[in-house]
Amino acid sequence: MINEEIRAAQVRLVSDTGEQLGIMSSKEALEIAYNKNLDLVMISPKAQPPVCKTMDYGKYKFELAKKDKEARKNQKTINLKEIRVSPSIDDHDFDTKVNHTIKFLKNGDKVKITVRFRGREVHHSNLGLQLLERFRDTLADYGAADKPPKLEGKNMSMVISPK
Repeated sequence: MINEEIRAAQVRLVSDTGEQLGIMSSKEALEIAYNKNLDLVMISPKAQPPVCKTMDYGKYKFELAKKDKEARKNQKTINLKEIRVSPSIDDHDFDTKVNHTIKFLKNGDKVKITVRFRGREVHHSNLGLQLLERFRDTLADYGAADKPPKLEGKNMSMVISPK
């Protein structure tokens, strides 16, 4: 709450430099803030009496927005890329998929490797499990598996995170 929105009868006033000005009525505190061309901002409404501070509220809001924008700029978003293979993949195709996965892991992305079973292939899910373990072992230098391979319907998948 700022300026006239403050309804407390008595407030503890802190100046813009951090100096304690004491306990006074909210009208007096508001006059002091207006004389300095500043706003009266309630910092701690739960305290007895509530604590208010004189500050330039517009500048304060701008600084908060600037810090928030800076924090968002510095955070890294992690994307999840997906590589789909079949259980009867050939060696050269396997190497190509591994190279794509290495490229994604070097960029800092997580990779979800999915083995798609068609028709009766789902009865041989052990082949998909062996394929995903082969992927995990090949990519051991670049990333580690988050969880063991999991069969969900006709797909078996595993997520690899970069090191």
